Order: sequence, then structure tokens, then C-alpha cells
Amino acid sequence: MFHKALSVATSGLGLYEITEAINGAIKSSGISDGMCNIFITHTSASLCIQENADYTAKRDLEEFMGQLVRYQSWFSHTAEGRDDMTAHIKAALTATSLNIPVINGRLGVGIWQGVYVWEHRERAHQRQVTVSVWS
Repeated sequence: MFHKALSVATSGLGLYEITEAINGAIKSSGISDGMCNIFITHTSASLCIQENADYTAKRDLEEFMGQLVRYQSWFSHTAEGRDDMTAHIKAALTATSLNIPVINGRLGVGIWQGVYVWEHRERAHQRQVTVSVWS
């Protein structure tokens, strides 16, 4: 089993593609065929597989999530700001880990798929992602 930590800089709300960084970790592993687990170690950001060619899909997804989960005046968990609880709800509705096949030393994703960190906080963060690869 191979593990690599990735640090992902975000500048606020949105999807940040990390597909090539993960492929780099897979290459470092020396594993040609197997499985890859990607895990984000945060409760206010998440992971997703999404369209990587047309930016409007990403924009619409971000807008949809913003409309779906909005600040409520009764939220009590606001220690880190008004967006604190909304970020936790968005992370709970999405994924904190993904399992993807490794084929020929790369993620076995489709041609239009990319792996993204989904930042649910309004301000910039350094997000930590663990990539584990095994055959």
C-alpha cells in the first residue's frame, strides 16, 4: 500500500481540480493496476467526480449547492463565521472519500471526468488530501 499527502490551496467557494496531482501520486507509487482511494481530512470541504471540459457544468453545480444550502439565522455553529454550518452541511451531502480504479498507472476515469476538491468555505484554505494506492 502506498500513501501520499497532497496539499490543495483553495481561494474560497468552488471546485478545484486535482486529477493530475492524483495521477502524479499514482505514478510515484509505481503501481500500474489496482485501486486508488482519495480522502479529504476536513469537515467543511469534500470531494467529487465531475465534468472537466465545460466550465458551465461546474458553475451550475456550485450555484445549485449555494441555492440548496443557505445560512439560517437559527444556526448555532458559527464559531468560524457565518458560513461555518453551511459548509458542514454541504460536506455531509457530498463525499469525503472516493475509490477509483488505477489502470495503466493512471486514474480510470472517463474522458470528461475530473476529481475535485469542493471548497465549501468562503475564505481561502489549505486542504489536505490523502491518496492511497494498492494493487
